[in-house]
Order: sequence, then structure tokens, then C-alpha cells
Amino acid sequence: MGLKIFKAIWFLSMIAVLANVLYIYAGLPETVLIEDAGPTSFSMGKETFFYIITPMIAFINAMVYLVSSVFRKDLDFRAWFHGLIVALNIFFIIALSFIGLYNSGERYAYRSIDFVIYGSIALIAIWALGWPVYSVFRRLKHKELV
Repeated sequence: MGLKIFKAIWFLSMIAVLANVLYIYAGLPETVLIEDAGPTSFSMGKETFFYIITPMIAFINAMVYLVSSVFRKDLDFRAWFHGLIVALNIFFIIALSFIGLYNSGERYAYRSIDFVIYGSIALIAIWALGWPVYSVFRRLKHKELV
């Protein structure tokens, strides 16, 4: 049951990240500023940015199918992995939205949303640590029953 719920949430997050990529791409200027660290800034063309980020997101989301085919019997791990990809998709949505906002030319207090970006990174870290903790507790519980 949990796997079906995580599959549905993953599918919706995949559609959301795709819609976000297309929306952000439409609003980006021809030169996308990725990092502005004073004299050393990093920028790239709008199309280059799109053609780098889209295959990366597609590959990460396609990993769900690879994991599902390799770990057919372990439904708990597959559900956890779907959740991990959902957390990554949330990070991509937030990061791409930030890049789009930063390149929009509007005056905005960027420091006021740093907790959202760091929160999405924390969500990925917490979710990634969730599986090892769950598997340790599952083994301890199994040893107690035996």
C-alpha cells in the first residue's frame, strides 16, 4: 500500500518538476547567471542550461525504474527510493525557481528564502538517512522475535 502511495506522489512530483523546468525556461534571459561571486561569475546560455538540467532530472527520475527492476521483492526499499526521488524533485523545483527568480531582474530579498533551499537539502539528507535507520531497527526487531 505504501509503495502505491509513493508511486503516485513520485509521478505527481515528476510532472511538477517538468512543468517547473518548462515554466522557468520560458522566463529565463538568453544568458543565465548561475553564480555571481564578485569578479568570478558563472553563466551559460539559456539553451545550454535547459539541455543540461533536463537530462539530469530525467536520469534521476528514471532511476526509479532501474531500482524497481533490481529490487523487485523489497517493497520497503522501493517505497523509500520513490520518496528519495520525490525529495530530489522538490529540491529541483525550489532550486530552479530560485535561479529563475534570480535571473528575472526583479528586486527581491534573496536571503529571506534561504531556509527553503536549505530545508529542501535537509529533507533529502533526512530521507536518505531514513533507510539505514529503518533497516537497522528492522533487523533488531527481527532478532528479538527469533
